[in-house]
Amino acid sequence: MKHRGFPLLVTVSLVLAVVAGAATRPHYGGTLHVGLRTAPTSLDPNRAESVASENLFHLIFDTLVTLDDQGRPLPALATAWQAESGSQRWQFSLRREITFPDGTPLTPEVVVTSLRAANPTWKVFATNDAVVIERDSPEPDLPPELALPRNNIVKREGGKIAGTGPFVITQWDPGRKLVLAARDDYWGGRPFLDAIEVELGKNFREQMVSFDLGKAQVIEVAPEQARRVATGGERIETSPPIELLALVFNHDPQSVADSKQRDALSLSIDRRLLNSVVMQDGGEPAGNLLPNWMTGYGFLFPVDPNLTRAQQERAEVPETTAWNLGFDANDPIERVLAERIVLNARDAGLRLQLATGPSDVRLVRVPLTSLDAQIALTELTASLGLPQVKIKGNSVDDLYTAESALLKSQRVIPLLHLRTAGAVSKTVRNWSRARDGAWRLPDVWLAAERP
Repeated sequence: MKHRGFPLLVTVSLVLAVVAGAATRPHYGGTLHVGLRTAPTSLDPNRAESVASENLFHLIFDTLVTLDDQGRPLPALATAWQAESGSQRWQFSLRREITFPDGTPLTPEVVVTSLRAANPTWKVFATNDAVVIERDSPEPDLPPELALPRNNIVKREGGKIAGTGPFVITQWDPGRKLVLAARDDYWGGRPFLDAIEVELGKNFREQMVSFDLGKAQVIEVAPEQARRVATGGERIETSPPIELLALVFNHDPQSVADSKQRDALSLSIDRRLLNSVVMQDGGEPAGNLLPNWMTGYGFLFPVDPNLTRAQQERAEVPETTAWNLGFDANDPIERVLAERIVLNARDAGLRLQLATGPSDVRLVRVPLTSLDAQIALTELTASLGLPQVKIKGNSVDDLYTAESALLKSQRVIPLLHLRTAGAVSKTVRNWSRARDGAWRLPDVWLAAERP
């Protein structure tokens, strides 16, 4: 008896294997639909309105230098760089044959104009195929500083802006919608996607509705909601803790009594409860400004409450000052966090009350803008409105000393380091994000969803 069905079975199996392989092989084409809360009215990096805008900048612009996940500088528009003795004067050699979407070349003069606009105090000038930057003092960390979003290279002409990034703007409705098309001539290689459509100004609920209806393939998810959404079967991608939640005072302590009250407030706050209950483990308790994964010394700063000691500090103050605690009234989770902090303060005998107007201390959320620890601390200090930090050297000990000095000023009380989270459709392949949470959308490709 002949087994006529066996060859047919083999043929079908081979066909299915080929089809399966084709379904998982990267390919070009398709439009990725993205939802974001941010509603920028400008795409100029010098006028960034939120950290979420940085994910848009990565698509449109390039910097001279980029950073790997360990915070080490890598070539981008600059292929090499060198510093003269003292690290006060730097020269950056530009990559050749780079063009803007209209075909005009990237020249040292364009780079100089862009960097001067972002850094008015810098001395920047062109020389041959290179750019020279002179600083007023030694700056050994200049290469990683050039990777900051504000140092994206931008060509401004006739009220319009353009970059050398992997995508070009084809539609821009400020605050509402952004449409980008892939550049076939991108120096780093053409993206897999044909286009990206970004719906702006959408709150978390609106984004989730679009995601459930299949109208968006990548959306943001509130960190406190990430665990719940994941239990529903959605694919949730989270970053390391990259956002600082802290209390910031408007001025230095005005007296010994003021200083003791600030100590008591810090000691009274149950950071672990804020993280586990309010934020649903969307972060980590923080006793210092930079996350432990970046520095390795976070464990040296206490995070547990000490109500007994807080009450002792309070008892040494004859009469406490009533403080107004400011927060973002449009963010429901910030209100809950602020209310919990007020309750902790009352347990210590402190007078703290919520305020939507003028405040003595405010609850803030500030993202890290660099994977270089020293740059991250410097930028964080500026964002919090604190005196400029001075870091004497490049060692971890120098960084620890500088951060400790900031905390001893009693201008800031760290609370949590929060993660960012997003829901990603199963049709989105090769999804990844940098360690600072940035989306690597040029690496993404789309697969047909299986029935």
